Amino acid sequence: MIIVVRMVLRRVLLLVPLLLGIVLFVFLVMRFSDADPASAYFMGANPTQEQLHQFREENGLLDPLPVRYVDFVGDLLQGDMGISVLTRAPVIDQVTTALPLTMQLAFLGLGFAVVLALVFGVTAAVYRDRLPDQLIRVVSLTGVAAPAFWLALLLIQYAAVDNGWFPTGGYINPNDSFTGWLETMTLPALALSLPVAAQLTRIVRTAVVEELDRDYVRTAVGSGLPPVVVVGRNVLRNALINPLTVLGLRVGYVLGGAVVIETIFALPGMGKLMIDAVRNGDPAVVQGVVLTTAVGFVVVNLLIDILYLLVNPRLRSAT
Repeated sequence: MIIVVRMVLRRVLLLVPLLLGIVLFVFLVMRFSDADPASAYFMGANPTQEQLHQFREENGLLDPLPVRYVDFVGDLLQGDMGISVLTRAPVIDQVTTALPLTMQLAFLGLGFAVVLALVFGVTAAVYRDRLPDQLIRVVSLTGVAAPAFWLALLLIQYAAVDNGWFPTGGYINPNDSFTGWLETMTLPALALSLPVAAQLTRIVRTAVVEELDRDYVRTAVGSGLPPVVVVGRNVLRNALINPLTVLGLRVGYVLGGAVVIETIFALPGMGKLMIDAVRNGDPAVVQGVVLTTAVGFVVVNLLIDILYLLVNPRLRSAT
């Protein structure tokens, strides 16, 4: 257990320079972009050059770049992401309002992807080179090639428009109706999860096939243990290492894909907030959404790394 704790602490410490690098990258990209907070603030008001200059001076936009970066990091450490030039509201308030929905969509999508990958991956491995395996291969290849937005449109047409099983869009808070929330989130989460599930299915199949060919599996089955027990208790646990690594890499895809999916299904999450900010020229909001998404990606990957350490048989035997 000491080894696991030590490795977790090491990964947590490595997050500090990584997060500082992310903040620096976003800061520089936004500062060298064409977005002008002063022009956005006075949008439609025909401001004079004196008014624009006064706004830039009052908000530190004329300070040297290093000074602005230090101020920017200091504000972030205090939970201040700036003020929206359009709504005049703190960006942190808009982000905290939209973030829960995006996190619900992302985690529900990842949950669907993991369940589908485990079911189909293990089934394909157990029935390798037979009809179920061949069918799952074809389906998984199709899923890998299909973009999420195309799947979203197909799901809307078939499950919402043609059959009326789910609504075409909108959002219901789970506090108001859990059933309504599940109905509004199922199609977006499925559209987001299917490409990830297709890729993970192939990796789970390969990992399980490798484990099934090991001596301990033949010994366990030969001693009279049911194959279901052997697969569930030993094979699956040892085969999860590689799929977990890939799952961590796909978190970025899920968070990025949520922007498009939320737009298609009219969900008021981070994706809609980002697109509205870009369309209306609100750089502070764009900056806040990008930073929050990047930090979320890093944190989720840290959690998956910790889970990877816990299921790694070598580390378990070392403890």
